[in-house]
Amino acid sequence: MIGHRMSAQTNPHLFAPYHLRTLALPNRVVVSPMCQYCAHDGFPDDWHFVHLGSRAIGGAGLVITEASAVLPEGRITPGDLGIWDDAHIPAYARIVDFLHAHGSAAGIQLAHAGRKSSMAVPWEDVRTIPPAEGGWTNNFAPSSIPFAHNYPIPIEMSLDEIRRAQHAFRDAAVRALAAGFDVVEIHAAHGYLVHQFLSPASNHRTDQYGGSFDNRARFLIEIVDLVREVWPDTLPLFVRVSATDWLEFPDANPDFTSDPTNLGWTVAQTIQLATLLKDHAVDLIDVSSGGNISKVTIPVGPGYQTAFAARIKHEADIPTAAVGMISSPEQADQIVRTHQADLVLLAREMLRDPYWPLRAAQQLRFDISWPVQYVRAAAGRRPARQPFPTR
Repeated sequence: MIGHRMSAQTNPHLFAPYHLRTLALPNRVVVSPMCQYCAHDGFPDDWHFVHLGSRAIGGAGLVITEASAVLPEGRITPGDLGIWDDAHIPAYARIVDFLHAHGSAAGIQLAHAGRKSSMAVPWEDVRTIPPAEGGWTNNFAPSSIPFAHNYPIPIEMSLDEIRRAQHAFRDAAVRALAAGFDVVEIHAAHGYLVHQFLSPASNHRTDQYGGSFDNRARFLIEIVDLVREVWPDTLPLFVRVSATDWLEFPDANPDFTSDPTNLGWTVAQTIQLATLLKDHAVDLIDVSSGGNISKVTIPVGPGYQTAFAARIKHEADIPTAAVGMISSPEQADQIVRTHQADLVLLAREMLRDPYWPLRAAQQLRFDISWPVQYVRAAAGRRPARQPFPTR
């Protein structure tokens, strides 16, 4: 197995190259997975092509697609992307080829929504979508506990259903490789299926997939091992986690109790998990938080999750990515310079400005190559952006 290969720079910055395995990213700016809710039968279309492609033109080192469901019933909404069928591959390959042609690496986030599936798109009322409107009734979860009153009551997964979901992640990774992606990220955050298994707040099983930390982590670890069977040793594997359910923080949880059995998924457990994932050939932990408990008040603010990324990076000794309310170039650069995280993922800021990396580089006085069509707008002459080297 090829181990972690990290940038040798003593004083890294946002626009320094970064290496993981044999993948060399041109900078540390990453487009975070952001659901667009406009796919049909899981297929990416022209919207996704333009949405993702414009961020490559804008200079991001890595562009990650939105959550792509590994099974049709694993979509959050009927408008989610999917990669459960070989027929999806060509549409993704078209996007990947464009990202590479304009200098960005391409990543895909593999996901299963579990008990939070078959819902309306977020700009509509929060409600379950019935089959007559394109929804479905086979909403699976580790335990039959709904996320909230207006969410479906899920079906507790049998061992056969667990195996089916795990192998769907493996099969999706095979398709991702065929489409040319450079990075696979397993979505284990935000209250979706893998997070539901991890957290004792949503996992009340009494078999080998519930109870102890090792049992609750088993579902994810087995997925990672299956994916690694088919994902090349030369390419990195990411896992996105929610560092905490926020039940451990009194200010966020009105029903706070110091009883450790009632704290849900915690930062300490995430550090333990990250250490375990490192031993199973995971290269980077993408650190978010929350999403599994409906009745918590998360103290959202600039960089509010960055401290979690820093703790996991240093205590588990594994590369991390920071995400969440990161907007200014100075803020992003400071996260990398001070070794709080190795990569910085931007979401809403990239929706506001697809060309954020080009603007940030100018603002921070770093040289970054521009697309030849845009060089006239650069503050000084810069070389044309080079295609991303493909396998």
